Amino acid sequence: MPKDDNIEAEGTVVECLRNAMFKVKLSNGHIVTCTISGKIRMHYIKILEGDTVKIEMSPYDITKGRITYRNKN
Repeated sequence: MPKDDNIEAEGTVVECLRNAMFKVKLSNGHIVTCTISGKIRMHYIKILEGDTVKIEMSPYDITKGRITYRNKN
């Protein structure tokens, strides 16, 4: 299975959970539980409530995702 099958979406962080988990509300209204990608974790980029982020989701489980980019506000 190639890695290009990931679904990309953009949303807003609604809630910060423990262990670097976040609830992100997508533009269509769905809420996805997301973790931070390795590059964001490595560069100590802080993500707060209200930030707009880009996420990747697997087509097999669209309730979980990975935050890949935090937009500059």
